[in-house]
Formats: sequence, C-alpha cells, structure tokens
Amino acid sequence: MNRDFADATALLDALPIAACIFGLKDDKLWGHAVNAQFLKIAGADGSEESRRKLIHNNLRNGGGGAFVEAYLRDPVASPDECDWVEDDGVGSRHFKLKLAPLGPDSNGEPRCLMSMVDRTVEVQQEKTLRAEMLRDSLTGLPNRLSFTEMVEAKAEETPREAQYAVLVVDLLRFSRINESMGSMAGDELLITFARRLMSALRTGDVLARTGGNEFGILVTLKRGVEDALAAAERIQQVMSAPFRLSELEIKVECAIGVEMMRAGVEAEELFRHAQFAVKQAKQVGKPQVYEAKEASAARRRFSIETELRRALEKDQLKLFYQPLINLKSGEVSGFEALARWTHDDRGEISPTEFIPVAEESGLILQLGRWAMDKAAQTMAQWDARAGEALPLYVGVNLSAIQVARDNIADVVESALKGAGLKGERFTLELTESSIVQDPGRATRVFEALKGLDTTVAMDDFGTGYSSLAYLQRLPIDVLKIDRSFVTGMMHDPDSVAIVRAVLSLADALGMSTTAEGIETVELATTLAALGCASGQGFYFAKPLEADAALEYWKSRRR
Repeated sequence: MNRDFADATALLDALPIAACIFGLKDDKLWGHAVNAQFLKIAGADGSEESRRKLIHNNLRNGGGGAFVEAYLRDPVASPDECDWVEDDGVGSRHFKLKLAPLGPDSNGEPRCLMSMVDRTVEVQQEKTLRAEMLRDSLTGLPNRLSFTEMVEAKAEETPREAQYAVLVVDLLRFSRINESMGSMAGDELLITFARRLMSALRTGDVLARTGGNEFGILVTLKRGVEDALAAAERIQQVMSAPFRLSELEIKVECAIGVEMMRAGVEAEELFRHAQFAVKQAKQVGKPQVYEAKEASAARRRFSIETELRRALEKDQLKLFYQPLINLKSGEVSGFEALARWTHDDRGEISPTEFIPVAEESGLILQLGRWAMDKAAQTMAQWDARAGEALPLYVGVNLSAIQVARDNIADVVESALKGAGLKGERFTLELTESSIVQDPGRATRVFEALKGLDTTVAMDDFGTGYSSLAYLQRLPIDVLKIDRSFVTGMMHDPDSVAIVRAVLSLADALGMSTTAEGIETVELATTLAALGCASGQGFYFAKPLEADAALEYWKSRRR
C-alpha cells in the first residue's frame, strides 16, 4: 500500500461515518481512499485491492461518480449532496451522499471528501408510513389524500386519450344508524356499503373513502357525461337491495354528485364541485352533474349572507311601510312593515333574494327582532309628532323559522314595552307553512300573541296547505288573500271564485280580510263590492319611508 493511500485511509477510518476521498487525475475521476465504515456498508473486505475496486466500480459505475466529478470540476455551481439508490436485483438500498472540499493532492489536483449515510431503513419506514397515511383504516380503501393525488395524476396526463369524471357518493341518514344502533353497526354498514360500491365499478375505476359517510370515485369515460351518469345509475341499482345489520334489514339511499374533469381545474376544486352537486342531488332525488351557474348562485347566496350579517350589525337596513287601505272609507288603517336593503356596491337587493338567505342561515331571527323593534319605534315617533296615539297599526311579518326557534311572544312584548305601545297597535303576519310545520307550537305562539292583545293575520292565504281545522282552532283575526288570486280576478273566473270563497269563509269564521296586489281601480272597486275589508298594492302606494308614510296617512284622512 503506497504512503498517500495509507495516510488517507487512516484518516478516513477515524471518522464515525462511511466516507471516501475522490480527486481528478489526468482530468479523470480517481478514488484515493475509502474507510472501514464504507466497506461495511458495501460488504467488502479491507484489502487495498477491495478498497480501490469498490471506489472505481461500485461508486463510479453505480451513479455517484458523475455527481462527484461535476462537483470537483465546479464546486460552486454543482450540488453538494444527492440521494443514491442501489438495486442489486433483490432489493433497493438508499443512501444520502454529501460532498465537502479538501485541499489539492501533491500534484495540485482537486479533491473532495464524500460521506455516505445508509437511509434504507428510514426510506422503508417512510414508505410504510405514507402507505398508512394514504389508506382508510376501516374499509382499506384509499383515503381523501390518496384520492386527490390520483386525480391530480390523471389531470396531468398529456395527451389525454381518456376522459375522467369525479363522483362523490354520500350515504344518506348515516347518523341515524349510529344513533339508533351504535357505532359498530355504523362501521359494519360503511364496510358493506364500500363493497357494494366496488361491485358497481368497472376495471380501471378507483374508489376511495373521502370522509365519514362520503366516498369518491374516479371514473374513466369513453362517452363523456353519459358514462358518468351510467356509473351513478349502477351504484343506485346495487344499493337498492336492503342491507342486513344484526337482525335488521334496512334500506339505504345515497346522493351522487358528478363533476367532469377539465383542463386547468385542480383536484380539490373538482372534488368540491362534485360535493356541491351532491347537495343538489339531495334536493331533487337523483344524481346531478355540477353546473357552474348553480355554484355561482350558491356563492352569491353565501356572499349575501356574509354581507347581510354585516349590514345588520351596522344597522344598514331600513323598514319601509306600505299602506293598508280601508276599501269602504278609502282611509289608511295601517301599514305593513317591509325590510329594504341598499348595498353600498350592489345597490338595491330584493327581499326575494335576501330573505330566503336569512331564513336558511338563521339570520332571520336577528332580522325579525330588528324589524319588530324598528316598527314599534316608528309608531312611537309618529305618536310623539302627532301628540297623541294615532289610529294606526303596523303589520310585521314572521317566518316559520322564527315561530319554530324564537320566543316570539317575548320579542313582541319587549318591542311594545320599549316603544310604550299597546298590543293592539301590532299585527303579526304568519304564513301557512309556520302552522303546518309544527301545529302544536304554532297554537301556543298564537295564543301567547293574543294574550298581548295583538292582531294575528294569516299571510298569503290559499297558497299553502292549511286545513279548515286550523282556521277553526287557531285565534286568527285576519286572512290576507294572496296577490296571485287578486291580480287574476279581472280575466280569470276561477280567481274570482277563489276570492269569493275566501271572503265567505272569513265572514263565517268572524275574520277580517285584506287583499294584496291591488294595482288598478277596477280591482279595488270589485274587492270592495265583494266585501273585502282592506287592501294594499301599487294602485294606492308603493312601500314608503317612515316620514313619507306618515304624510300619506295625513293626505287620505277625511
């Protein structure tokens, strides 16, 4: 062994890690020395011949040589570490190679020290951990992360010979199984459900469990959306047979949303689109393909919800008041309070748009309380300006959500006390749906409101599903005839018949009547002749701001 080699070898053997020294000789890569740790990893003996052979054959031909040579030629521009995989045909070994500069040799040729760390066990553990991370432990299927990666991989294929669709399948009413039969039965149902899903798929389709009772499917298509809907139909067919859990047979239903894979759309967005389609599918009862316009409408509703919440906090809404006219005398007997919202950027937002959003989000409770307080305060201000209690009442609308969730009687009582008004100055207008949803609660609410001496009106009468039994049992004072019947009276005999019937019914039950949507003098005259007590509509006046409403009342006094 020559002196230089022996000295370099002794130096390397003192290091606690596998290492070797490389240099350039005659412009070619040349190995100077390798230590015992390196030999141990490589499975070679300690002879000088073995060491040199290991350096030149194993490293240089194995792939590390090009990395070392590039570094020796330009250490500034070249990387100083890399991963190296050695495959002996039986298995792979993984190493981390790292370079550090050394001084030149006796001939002035550049040299470097290369250390090597065996990462085989670490890499195998990482692979095992990643496999576990990508697998659902209950069903054994790929999970959400794995499914997303598979969708991304398909989206990146170019050119794409096949088309793909993402399906999301939601197991409906799953929480009821857990609640009634326990989590073990729920797990059993999920496993069986997953097996049935698998049986409905074709070779090449991929199934994953992406959530608690939600599954994602990547479907390969030949005929576009037609194949995607066919896959959804197969799924529904295999789910039509009952599931057996313990001693019970249960019927399981699912909602399916479909999104076609499109260039430039990320996997997560595709999945969100399919989830949105699931919501649509739950409403219509059949698989739905994602429609961008439906999503845009949903985004607008969400935006309106956010901004409506802010508008309520900053008191940016207003109440307008539409006159209610006594059809015999022509005088104003009261007003209906109507919420109006003028957005700083969007301008006027129709109540037909923001009221449903308020009901869906629960903001209707806050909006209803605000309207109650504001209407009562307006009445008190009118009285103060007149110096007396005016012969006027104000009608405030109540939604079915308010009746179901809020303590309406307390809200009304608080508004009346805060404004110093008697209950007779308030008319609460409820729709038929608020009665039908929970008749028992509706009865208690109506009775509590009557206990405050308020008037109770049934709004939009004739458009819902109320029975005559409700009208007999509940303390209803006024029936409001829906505009859909009123506006058709002059050209539709059926509308006239319906209005006559409502008026006769109200008279038999001792109730008053109000007609909505009066837009012509002919309608006003006809309704008065038929015995309708009061009416409202653009023929008389559109909804007015508080001051204008008071002036309008004054102008019609006789």
